[in-house]
This record gives sequence, C-alpha cells and structure tokens, in this order.
Amino acid sequence: MKENSSQGWVNGGIGVLLFSGSLPATRVAVMELSPLFLTVARASVAGICAFLVLLWFKKEFPSRKQIPSLVIIALGVVVGFPLLSAFALEYITSARSIVILAMLPVSTAVFAVWRSGERPSPIFWFFSLLGSVLVMGYAFTQGFDGSLQGDLFMLLAVLLCGLGYAEGAKLSKSLGGWQVISWALIISLPLMLPLMFLYQPSSFGLISFKAWFSLGYVSLFSMFIGFIFWYKGLAQGGTATVGQLQLLQPLLALGLAALLLKEDVSYGMLIVTFFVILCVVGTKKFVK
Repeated sequence: MKENSSQGWVNGGIGVLLFSGSLPATRVAVMELSPLFLTVARASVAGICAFLVLLWFKKEFPSRKQIPSLVIIALGVVVGFPLLSAFALEYITSARSIVILAMLPVSTAVFAVWRSGERPSPIFWFFSLLGSVLVMGYAFTQGFDGSLQGDLFMLLAVLLCGLGYAEGAKLSKSLGGWQVISWALIISLPLMLPLMFLYQPSSFGLISFKAWFSLGYVSLFSMFIGFIFWYKGLAQGGTATVGQLQLLQPLLALGLAALLLKEDVSYGMLIVTFFVILCVVGTKKFVK
C-alpha cells in the first residue's frame, strides 16, 4: 500500500512537471491565436491522438454508467480550464495566472471529498488551506487594476479543473488513467473538430512558429500525455493528498515564464511559492 502511494507521488510529479509549461505556452499562443481557436484546436489534436491510441489497443467503449463521469471530465479539463485560462491570459500575465493556479490543490481536494468520498485529516486541510490563503493574500496585495476580469476567469478555470481532476481520479480506478483522458477527449471531438475549422485563423502564414509550437505543446503534453501520469498518480496515492503536488507547479511555471517569456517574477511571487512548497511538504509528511 505504501509502495503504491509512493508510486502515486512519482506519477503525479511527472504529470505536474508536464503541466508546468501549460500557462506559459498558452500565453505565447494567445498573443497570435484566439482563445476559442486555441481551446478547440488543442482538444481536437489531443482527441485525434487519443482515438489512434485507443484504436491501436482495440479498447472497448466505456459502459453507459461511466459516460456521465467522462462528460464531467470533458467539461472540466478538456473545455472549461483551457478556455477560461486562455481568456484569462488575454488580461493577465502567465506569472500572475500561475500564482492563482496555486489554489488548484484545495479545489481538487474539496471535489475529491464530494465525488470520491475521501476524508483527509484536519492537519491536511490546515496545510492545504494555508497554501491557498498565502496565494490569495498575495493576489490581493497586488490589487486588481486592469486585471479583475482575468483573475475571475482564472478562478473559474481552477474550480472546473479541480472538478475534472477529482472525477478523473475516481474513474481511473475502474477505467485506467490513460483511457479516462482518452475517452473524455473522444467524447469532445465531434464538437471540438468542427469548431476548430470554424474559428481557424484567416491566414496561417501570419502565425509564428512559436505560436504553433505552443499549440503543439498544450495539445500533446498538457491535454493528453500529462493526464496519463496525473490520473494514475491520483488514483494510486489519493486525489486529495497527491493533488497537493500542484502547489509545486507555480515554481516550475514561474521559472519558465521568466526564462521563455521574459516576464517579471517578483520577490513576492517567489516568497509565496516557497511557502506553498512547505505546505506540500507538510501534507506529505503529516498526512497518513
């Protein structure tokens, strides 16, 4: 049991590492591509990949009982989070969005209690809420001048993503992690694919290589491969507990934002990120 839990942290860590490039890549993409096109295009590309993988392994269609969960997952992580975070990044920097993203673990934990019946200990909630309060406190000290709309979009994205994570982890126990995200993408594909052609850019020649590369990253790694490790890790180690690894994502993503986008990463952001990492350590050490 302990070995399975440790493996869950490893798989979850790989998933977080792959997810860490999502917001910086999305920021690059929305500079030249519309949020709607980016959302439906990444879901379409990932959906086609999922279809080919499922076809190769000759997997049967999920049961009727599993379909509602797949719809919830699709609404949360295939459509909701990508679309709302893309809208948010039209108003705020990826660095600011990354700080707000640090509230995702507590969102995931709350939905894990509701959807999976998990019962984390009081000390878990202490560390989880402390990390979120630190992030929210930092956001408020920065003010909302010209970014309230972006912050609200990002907060809604975090809520939907937490629901999608919790539901996916629950279903992974019976369907398997890679099949969960694959079928969620397949269910979305009949809608996403036509919309991709509807919202495509008027001229592909005006789009830079950086934007296409970013679209490719969020399609393959953020939307598909990362979820294979992430859902498996959540199912192995517990959704609420392993979900705290998401607090590490801001540090990785902030580094990428500074390195690739030349965005300003303040000392305040780094200090907040440091303390939320301590909260992750606390949940790993004290939660049984």
